[in-house]
Amino acid sequence: MGLPPKQPESTNSGKSASKWRRMAVIAVIGGTPIAVLALWIAVNRVEWLGPFVADGLRSVIGAENVTSIEDFGYSVQDKVFRFTRRGQKPKAYWAVPETSARPQPNPSPDQNGSDASPVLPPFQPKAAGPVHESWSAPGDGQWVGIQDPKRPKEEPRLYKTLLHPDKNRSWAELFVVAIDLRRADIHMVAGRYEPQAREEEAKEIERPGTIPETHRTNVLAAFNGGFKTEHGRYGMFLGGLTFVKARKGVCTLVKYKDGRMRLASWGKVKDQQADMLWWRQTPNCMYEDGKVNSRLESGNTRKWGATLDGETVIRRSAIGLSPDNDTLYIGISNHTTAPAIALGMHHVGAPTVAQLDVNFSYPKFVVFSKNAKTEERLALPLADGFEFSDGEFIRDRARRDFFYIMPAKGERRTAQK
Repeated sequence: MGLPPKQPESTNSGKSASKWRRMAVIAVIGGTPIAVLALWIAVNRVEWLGPFVADGLRSVIGAENVTSIEDFGYSVQDKVFRFTRRGQKPKAYWAVPETSARPQPNPSPDQNGSDASPVLPPFQPKAAGPVHESWSAPGDGQWVGIQDPKRPKEEPRLYKTLLHPDKNRSWAELFVVAIDLRRADIHMVAGRYEPQAREEEAKEIERPGTIPETHRTNVLAAFNGGFKTEHGRYGMFLGGLTFVKARKGVCTLVKYKDGRMRLASWGKVKDQQADMLWWRQTPNCMYEDGKVNSRLESGNTRKWGATLDGETVIRRSAIGLSPDNDTLYIGISNHTTAPAIALGMHHVGAPTVAQLDVNFSYPKFVVFSKNAKTEERLALPLADGFEFSDGEFIRDRARRDFFYIMPAKGERRTAQK
């Protein structure tokens, strides 16, 4: 993967960063609730602004004080929503057909070399139904196929569903995508800056932060990666290089050289490193082999909020794997606690669940359509309200690591331990 040395931010970005740092310090020193709240809104609504302001503030007032500001802002927002949205019913975002005809598989290879021959049974995730029967929107827990616009006659490799996992908050939404790992490949990309390389071998490599050009024509979808390095020092290995050393005990998403995937605590997979293509670590598994993490169950949820508390009501993302390792589940949520997103991911069929990134701007899942005139690939959000650009992950350089999904060349069986 060899990258040129990191490029400095543009002059405009530097001026903006300095300006917002000064404003942040003034707001905090001034201490007025309105100023602090305005700063919190800006940090959490403007994607590029968050890292500059938060990092600058930490250097001035300390990490714990920044965390207190964030917790205060999210707490105020939750209180406002609990008052203004009281009695609001859970919302549906798309129509779910009562009965849907399964697409017929295309038995011949398509023009891009993707072999769709029906060697294995068609992909159809099992309906999960609502998390809370009396607290749901129409279609909760029912899977809807995400059709690939480039291969409209092929059966979907991806399905989506919506859940409302928090019975105290109707606006707490969890969007989940199920990915057929028999017919799709998951790739990982290092962001321009995150995870911050701690090992010498990875410090000077080129990091474009985009999906490689050779994959852009056929890419199906993409989603965010994990925490910044400073928020837990969770490990990552990619392209034969260790960016951050593995931590003991934490959850790890692994892709093996033969295409299989595994999600488990590091101790269960560390002896298989010679067979790994890449791996990325997250906080401790929320669920593992069907059992909820004892800390999550007891309310000791700080680990799943990075610097924030896991009970903080924020946007989160999570990943899960089916018992046969053939289906990967990706979840992005609105206004959820760590226990709520864990419950929802487990509910759809994932015995092992791990949390990825959190906060307003970072959790995202986009699918790729195309411009009818130029054939250019365009990113589209899974649901309204999520931050994105039409060049997300494909032309816009991502600051943080992410994953993307490609059609697999041929089908395979992945149900191995």
